[in-house]
Amino acid sequence: MLNDLVARPFTAAVVPVAKEPVGLVRQDGKTPDGLTLIPFEGVRSLTWDVTVVCTTADSYVDLAVQGPGCVAEMAASRREAKYATLRTHCDFHPIAVETLGPFNESDTSFLHDLGRRISLMSRKDREPQFLFQRISVTIRCSNAVLLHDGFLSFDHPD
Repeated sequence: MLNDLVARPFTAAVVPVAKEPVGLVRQDGKTPDGLTLIPFEGVRSLTWDVTVVCTTADSYVDLAVQGPGCVAEMAASRREAKYATLRTHCDFHPIAVETLGPFNESDTSFLHDLGRRISLMSRKDREPQFLFQRISVTIRCSNAVLLHDGFLSFDHPD
């Protein structure tokens, strides 16, 4: 769902994209989530990969207590390392969001720039805010579904 929310603004900014592009594959067969079909900034196409990390998972709790966005920053660094081989062909941008809300720092400026590009096409100044709101609402709804499903699977004493 989040990959769709990232891909749609490119289209609104008149930048054609391919989701899960064929032919742009790592050695292990994994592909990034998307690729711009024309250069996005400069002379190279942009590729991205979206990840959502749960800050309350046991493996991230120690990092999460250091502050908001710390887990997202770690996840973004891991994605950059994971897709480092793609940098010879295109620019890469990891999009990492925590389940409790914060984005990694570079996402904030990247998504704001993407929203600004949409604003130039639509002539609506609030497009960057709308983009962040759509992503935030999607994460909150997914959290609600996960919590609801987890609650239903919990055995209640009679």
